[in-house]
Amino acid sequence: VPLQESGPGLVEPSQTLSLACTVSRASITSDYYYLGWIRQPPGRGLEWVGAITFSGATYYNPSLKSRTSISRDTSNYHFTLQLTSMTPEDTGVYYCAIRVVELDAEHDTWGQGTQVTVSS
Repeated sequence: VPLQESGPGLVEPSQTLSLACTVSRASITSDYYYLGWIRQPPGRGLEWVGAITFSGATYYNPSLKSRTSISRDTSNYHFTLQLTSMTPEDTGVYYCAIRVVELDAEHDTWGQGTQVTVSS
């Protein structure tokens, strides 16, 4: 599996969500890549949460920036999303996706997504 998300399916309000995305080494065919997190609330469209670049720079959705942290472990291509102070509005399917930039092409690969429900 090129990308695999994992994490708790159920989170209580006010808790911190921690999701992992493991990328297969075969999927990273270049030193230049961007790993992003995207979510889809029920009945709504996709919402970009944030991203981390090959250099370690991070970018966050302004509406979520104060609660979001994305980190990586380059030794095993393991990426983590943390979202604090969870509310029911954070319920949805969370995806990780990677864009690999090569000399003449860019390749996007998505994970299958993982359902996160915020409820007490």
